[in-house]
Amino acid sequence: MLLLCNYYVTYRCNAYCDFCHFGDHTNFKNTKFADLDDYRNNIEQIAKLGVKFLDLTGGEPLLHKNIVEMVEYAKSLKLQTSITTNGLLYPKYAEKLAGKVNLLHFSLDSPYEAVHNKIRGVYCFQSVLKSIELAKSLGEFPDILFTVTNDTYESLPEMYKLALKFDLVLIVNPVFSYFGNPGLNGQAIEFIENYSKGKSNIYLNSAYLELRKNGGNKRDKPLCKAVSRVIVISPDNEIILPCYHFGNEKIKIDRPIKEIRNTQKIKDLIKMEGRFDFCEGCTVNCYFEPSFAFPTNLYGLISLPSKIRYSYQKLIRQKFFLKNTTKTVQVNK
Repeated sequence: MLLLCNYYVTYRCNAYCDFCHFGDHTNFKNTKFADLDDYRNNIEQIAKLGVKFLDLTGGEPLLHKNIVEMVEYAKSLKLQTSITTNGLLYPKYAEKLAGKVNLLHFSLDSPYEAVHNKIRGVYCFQSVLKSIELAKSLGEFPDILFTVTNDTYESLPEMYKLALKFDLVLIVNPVFSYFGNPGLNGQAIEFIENYSKGKSNIYLNSAYLELRKNGGNKRDKPLCKAVSRVIVISPDNEIILPCYHFGNEKIKIDRPIKEIRNTQKIKDLIKMEGRFDFCEGCTVNCYFEPSFAFPTNLYGLISLPSKIRYSYQKLIRQKFFLKNTTKTVQVNK
């Protein structure tokens, strides 16, 4: 059952994060951007196939000149959308995006300006803070996304204070191991787990940490549903399989997606999901979030409380905003 589409609208990025290998910084002139007509055609099809969530990603998704049209079209199809941005370009699109992105995340890797800017390889700390203030002024309910590493986990208390200052949810996103990057060590996992307990403003999918403590995905007892629950589409209008991070198959979308999904190749890949050599020890959050979407195993059950708390936190903030907006309107009358 397809749940999520990770749509890479471009690989180009205007930051140089030291833990990220997505961004294309070497060939800007020829960097591909997703074609708007292809995009519309594709998401209309995936919506009919049951996809509920659309992550518009990159690279930096706000580098795509049609990002507003993309969000609007997804909303017209009743898809839930998410965008994660470094904040540099958010002011350019803020008003046009207001009220249209379901989950707006601002990446912040440290509560300390110099550290964040060093990690990002660009001066963007102040841009994030200004973007947060701007988003809130427009009635948005953004989250602060903290990709926590072995070098930054001890700053979690200060990150939490910063989230409280803005009255936002802090998403703790444990870095995962791929392309030679180390994942979280045991000390970092213990610290994050202990500190996050009981803090309603922190969203941490506890199943992520449990998965890491247990050594990640096991080929003999696979947990990953990267093919059956996720569809990954590239800026080149291709489906990447079995997942973006370890993609070794690319299928051009030159026929109906339903037809592609019904091919024997896809059926074989579904049988192999979580069983490839590179699947051993995998902890890539992008695929385990939908893999643990239903409480059908231990990890799904562990995920449930954090998801309920997150939804509740978002709901009460929205109600508070609407209540105060109504009061303001009545006073102005």
